[in-house]
Amino acid sequence: MMSRYAALSREELATLVPELLLIGQLIDRSGMAWCISHFGREAMLQIAIEEWAASSPLYTKRMQKALKYEGVDIITIFKGLQLDIGAPPQFMDFRYTVHDRWHGEFHLDHCGALLDVEPMGEDYVRGMCHDIEDPTFDATALATNRRCQVRPIHRPPRTPADRHPHCRWTVVIDESHPEVEFIPQLDIVGASRANSCELEPIDPDDEGMADYSGPLLSDLDFGAFSHSALVRIADEVCLQMHLLVLSFNLAVRTRANGDAALEHSIRNKQLIGIAGVAADRIRRALDLPADANGALRVLELHPMLNPAAYVWADVDPGFLHVRRSPAHDDGAWISLVSPMADLPLQAAVQAVDPHLRAEVSGSESDWTVRVIETDTAAKELSEVSVVRVSGGAEFVFQPRKSLPLTVV
Repeated sequence: MMSRYAALSREELATLVPELLLIGQLIDRSGMAWCISHFGREAMLQIAIEEWAASSPLYTKRMQKALKYEGVDIITIFKGLQLDIGAPPQFMDFRYTVHDRWHGEFHLDHCGALLDVEPMGEDYVRGMCHDIEDPTFDATALATNRRCQVRPIHRPPRTPADRHPHCRWTVVIDESHPEVEFIPQLDIVGASRANSCELEPIDPDDEGMADYSGPLLSDLDFGAFSHSALVRIADEVCLQMHLLVLSFNLAVRTRANGDAALEHSIRNKQLIGIAGVAADRIRRALDLPADANGALRVLELHPMLNPAAYVWADVDPGFLHVRRSPAHDDGAWISLVSPMADLPLQAAVQAVDPHLRAEVSGSESDWTVRVIETDTAAKELSEVSVVRVSGGAEFVFQPRKSLPLTVV
């Protein structure tokens, strides 16, 4: 099934890919607020740990294979982080140092996630920078080498309060290190249709970089990749989001203790929030018109509805038709949307223009959406407003030079 991103130009894709990576990071800004309110801060931390540890090893492997940079060394790990929704470029401004294949460092010149939580107090900073990062950095690295250890040189709470870089970490692979353990939830998420989803191979003859098998770069210049490679990267980044959310669903289900209504409510609020902010960023990044046609185009490109091989939808002039797909089988985002539950669609189209409404008709897993214009501006949904608290909602990417990183 052809990717819905294939119709974009190479330049448009180079703009969209970092946007998708940042949108993936903002999923937690949307979901964790509701976990705190229902389960408390400590439970939220455990949900975050399980969520990332049961998904990042899977999607990291997928991207390695797609872009032909599989390996067992530090360079492979660093390349993976550059294409990970957990570390979107510039917003999470990772700077890498390679001493040799088995020893390296990274520091963050800018950590958008830290700036989001610092106003919430030291407990939240420690929760993210200590409780969550310790197991999840190692879990991300285990996709490459289970004997990798990621350890802090310094990290927040910042002393002094304006300390730069925000944090610094060593990355060491040593045969004497004990192997990092997989968590049981990884097998469950690994059995999903999302993880086994087959995407179109990259055309090696397309103009531009077809893979990332060359040297590690300081900053990825997405414009240097071929059109074919960028389409595949965009689809893979959307699958990263779905795998993360499937893992989130498992963690929330455990804490809900059989309360299906509570579990559904948290999952739905997460989707509504990210649906609105993602739509806003996609429209602005691609300079799409703020009208009904622009809103349908945004929906067509929205991670909620991508990749096309996972979320089945037909796009025709004036409407979008969603059919039952592997994403429904997994219980992914699209399974929460129907004519009876249309708030995620309303959040997305109203982010394009508050006068727009989504008209949805059909059955629970086979429905059609049209976008109409009204005379009344809708108030932004509270779930979307929660995500806008993050600096990522309005973050602006800057041009960067892409330089090879040599061994220090």
